[in-house]
Amino acid sequence: MSGHEITLVVNGVARRVSVPARRLLSDCLRHDLGLTGTHVGCEHGVCGCCTVLLDGEPVRSCLTFAVTVDGQEITTVEGLAGPDGMSAVQRAFAECHGLQCGFCTPGFLCTVTALLRENPAPTEEEVLEGVSGNLCRCTGYQNIVKAVHRAAELMTEES
Repeated sequence: MSGHEITLVVNGVARRVSVPARRLLSDCLRHDLGLTGTHVGCEHGVCGCCTVLLDGEPVRSCLTFAVTVDGQEITTVEGLAGPDGMSAVQRAFAECHGLQCGFCTPGFLCTVTALLRENPAPTEEEVLEGVSGNLCRCTGYQNIVKAVHRAAELMTEES
């Protein structure tokens, strides 16, 4: 089986990899590039665990073929932190206990990062709508919603 040579800019670093045409982006990130922060849950695009940012927009990496994103910029949970440590979203999730088992957390962190970039002061309803594509079986969502609002506060304080 021959591979297709692609270049992905992952977390700011250009990575060249040879992948079969049917290799999913989630599998490429996890198995070919060793970035295991992207989790795979349902493998049908329903749960949101595999969400990464593609050119800044949240996408389901379990539904995306790696060859289709050749040359594009991908941010995984590993790339959310900055040189000074965790991002505001990551800090807010920790501070507000917006995670329990942590399996869904990488997808939520990527989704919320994009949500707050687009809408820095979302209402309760906008937060609920913004995270509605990510499933959590542990938290009951209350602390996740609190974390989103707290992240918005932290981002406002930082700017």
